[in-house]
Amino acid sequence: MKADFIAEMLSKKAQYAIYALTHLARCYNQGPVLINDISKAEKIPKKFLELILLELKKNGFVSSKMGKGGGYYLINSPENINLADIVRLFDGAIALLPCATFRYYEPCKHCKDEAQCAIRFFIKQVRDETVNLLKNITLDKIVNKEKELFKEN
Repeated sequence: MKADFIAEMLSKKAQYAIYALTHLARCYNQGPVLINDISKAEKIPKKFLELILLELKKNGFVSSKMGKGGGYYLINSPENINLADIVRLFDGAIALLPCATFRYYEPCKHCKDEAQCAIRFFIKQVRDETVNLLKNITLDKIVNKEKELFKEN
């Protein structure tokens, strides 16, 4: 039940972007990777993946090379790409309420005074902890954890 709740908090686009970027992180410094290879390995519909990769390219996460030996590759090192940036790109605000967001702030329609709203106070704490956790989860940490978990099983 808990895992289903968490999965629903990220859009399919954000999830697939994380899977695709993790795949590219596994192949970092090995040359460009074909869309077909990412699609098959990560079980992402090819057409949807194309749109995601274009968005990632437009926002400076990946680049591409045309022709023979072409495909997509990470522009930055996997340790410089974190989940907070990916989630924000595809899903926007990380906070649970618009009045508690940092980048996408909207005034609360229910509060008489935001400065005295205890709900906002605690939701901002949740936001801060969540953002800190997501910023500290980088693609290289994901790839290294995969290796560690693979060894355990």
